[in-house]
Amino acid sequence: MEIVRPEDGIYSIEGDYMKGKQKQHPSPQPVPRPRRDVPRVSADPNLGLTMVQVRERQQNGWANDPVESPTMTVGQIVRANVFTFFNFIFVVLAALLIFVGSVQDLLFLLIAMANTGIGILQQLRSKQTIDKLNLLAAPRANVVREGQLGSVPASHLVRDDVAELASGDQIPADATVLAGQIQVNEALITGEADAIIKRPGDALLSGSFVVAGRCRARLDRVGADSYAARLTLEAKKDVTVGKSEMMSSLDKLIRVIGILLIPIGIALFAKEFFIVGRTFQETVVSTVAALIGMIPEGLYLLTSVALAVSMIRLAQGKVLAQDMNCIETLARVDVLCVDKTGTITEPRMEVGEVVYLDPEKYAETEVTEILNAFYQVSEADNDTARAMQKKFHGRSAWHAEKTIPFTSATKWSAAVFPGHGAYLVGAPEFILGPRYGDLKEQVDPWSAKGYRVLLAAEYQGMPDQKGLDPRRVCPMALVLLSNRVRESAPKTFQFFAEQKVAVKVISGDNPVTVAEVARQAGIQGADRYVDAATLHSDADMDRAVREFTVFGRVTPDQKRKLVQALQRAGHTVAMTGDGVNDVLALKDADCGIAMASGAEAACHAAQLVLLNSDFAAMPKVVAEGRRVINNIQRAAALYLVKNIFSFFLSIISLFATFPYPVTPLQISFLSAVTIGVPSLFLALEPNHALVKGKFLTNVFRAALPGGLTDLIIVLGLEAFYLVFGFTTDELSTMSTILLVVIGLLVLYQVCKPFDWKRRVLMIAMSASSAVAIIWFGASFGLSQLTIQSFLVLVVFLCLSYPVMNVLLKVCQYGALLWDKARHMRRRT
Repeated sequence: MEIVRPEDGIYSIEGDYMKGKQKQHPSPQPVPRPRRDVPRVSADPNLGLTMVQVRERQQNGWANDPVESPTMTVGQIVRANVFTFFNFIFVVLAALLIFVGSVQDLLFLLIAMANTGIGILQQLRSKQTIDKLNLLAAPRANVVREGQLGSVPASHLVRDDVAELASGDQIPADATVLAGQIQVNEALITGEADAIIKRPGDALLSGSFVVAGRCRARLDRVGADSYAARLTLEAKKDVTVGKSEMMSSLDKLIRVIGILLIPIGIALFAKEFFIVGRTFQETVVSTVAALIGMIPEGLYLLTSVALAVSMIRLAQGKVLAQDMNCIETLARVDVLCVDKTGTITEPRMEVGEVVYLDPEKYAETEVTEILNAFYQVSEADNDTARAMQKKFHGRSAWHAEKTIPFTSATKWSAAVFPGHGAYLVGAPEFILGPRYGDLKEQVDPWSAKGYRVLLAAEYQGMPDQKGLDPRRVCPMALVLLSNRVRESAPKTFQFFAEQKVAVKVISGDNPVTVAEVARQAGIQGADRYVDAATLHSDADMDRAVREFTVFGRVTPDQKRKLVQALQRAGHTVAMTGDGVNDVLALKDADCGIAMASGAEAACHAAQLVLLNSDFAAMPKVVAEGRRVINNIQRAAALYLVKNIFSFFLSIISLFATFPYPVTPLQISFLSAVTIGVPSLFLALEPNHALVKGKFLTNVFRAALPGGLTDLIIVLGLEAFYLVFGFTTDELSTMSTILLVVIGLLVLYQVCKPFDWKRRVLMIAMSASSAVAIIWFGASFGLSQLTIQSFLVLVVFLCLSYPVMNVLLKVCQYGALLWDKARHMRRRT
């Protein structure tokens, strides 16, 4: 039985095909059901199952249902946001305040409720957007039913279906080959990267990828029964299931605070009530204020919401983020690995010219006849083969005894015609091996012009996929192919150069050809190229990634090793790809980016999918990652200022006789005007600077001067309270005003460098704080000050900026010494 592919339309067995788009089989959406026995059917590869048989299997639980949903359900989202440790703490603290009749101090609870509501809404919106895009990018499969070939979602397949598999497809369920021959990469299942030939009768494992060839196969084990069912989400949805460095750091911070919160709260209550002698109501209010000040209630929420919003913004730009953590990775990317075809150039190739090497022995008409026959029996499974098939499409009566498909590892294909000979087409270096020097002078000038050069040659003997004998190769002609450089490419690569992101071009083509294309695209260092065939060890790879920009003749395994070498050098690597040969490198890269128009396998392995397959979207993608992470770091500093102050003051208060100076209501007011509102605006700011260093380290460095300034000023005020005998109401009022002013000073530092939007934000927050203190102070528990207490307040207000300025310089100098010491430790 022969699989015939017509020149256009959808192919089928023995030439029966439909014009235009593939037929969409009217199979109903499968609903998971309890399984009941259904007799097995060995369907004819030409006919497949009937629709009655398909429905019978779906109704009895034999559909290829996904193991689990790739996104959280609505109930899971609500529970995740409502039933948190800190929400529990907030409820307990609110109950205590209600019990003592201090209802006016419950403002923090409203803010916590609003934060929870915003978190739920943002995650639901993100879920809706991602679910829609996952539906658009959902895996599909070609299946034969009632004698017609059509395309259905992979989840609509049933046991005993006859699926058609071709290069680039991921095998949707365990199956057995019925007709045809394919090469399969089972790296994601077995870890073995070498392609395995599968013939009729051979078993296929779900989750593996078709590298070359075409076949029809019967599905034997579907859904949860398939070999790869346990790996479905890992292989198809979530490439990186762990949390990012930023989210892990926040988890650690919140875990530490959660552990310390309860013993500190108990100790504070005992000290205020039994030692200081405050009333039960005053003790509860001051203890609650101290604990609320220690909780970064909005920080984790702000981070999650900012990442969710970023996913939505990317989705609106036709970029599917399959893993929220990859947004942070994007912000830290400093090396971008790209392929030539489909990224720098247009994906479609064209045959430009044929150079005949021995016109007397191999005339133009003879070479054309050979190539017509060659591409009539060869599967056009890649862009190069399709371009060759389009050029050499004449009919031929020659019959092929044997064909060897092209693979990324061998880089040649072959066909044997009884009575006519054996012929090869592929990369000259790989076909000729040590004899390549004989043709190098003829190949290099064309490669230097950006052409991909193929060698058509006769082979004296039977070609063996394990290796060729260069002495038996008789060159006939050079076939020149080219891809046009994308119009947007120079501007795109100029953006990366300006953003200090190094670009590495990794291609399977001749390095001279790739270097010329890279030069036309404006990639810096395009003249530094190397043939990857000369790189044999990890040491060679490590040296090459430091010295070269363009890598030619790269095998799939070498792509992976180049990514690993860059990571060993301390780089954060993003990898773009669209082919099956990119899958391993995409999964190993810190952030894999696939083109939706490319192989399905690449889309499943990547964390980001460009749904428009337009590389020009990459500047916006990288800029979005940097924007959200830089702004989260900036806003996080505002939150931790309050937490640092509250934590240290609570600890010191345990060993001193002065009361805790502020109430929960005043903490809420402080948080709103110096943290909450500003952080929301700052999180939306453009910020394209490269993210460096550890998240918590960066945030603590920014927050520590402000937190220590709060602590020093308030401790000084507490000393004056003890000496001059101010009332607790006066202490509370002065402390609140000082904390607000210092919070505005921190906001001033965070807003640098100023633009008009940040100036407006700074003026608005300062004005609203002044209005709230002067005209609505009583609503926030602020009382009238005496002349004496007012003068003390003025003195400490005047001290605030100098103290912060000194602490800023001390912290900067300390950070510099720390970085130098760490650098010295690395060198030693």
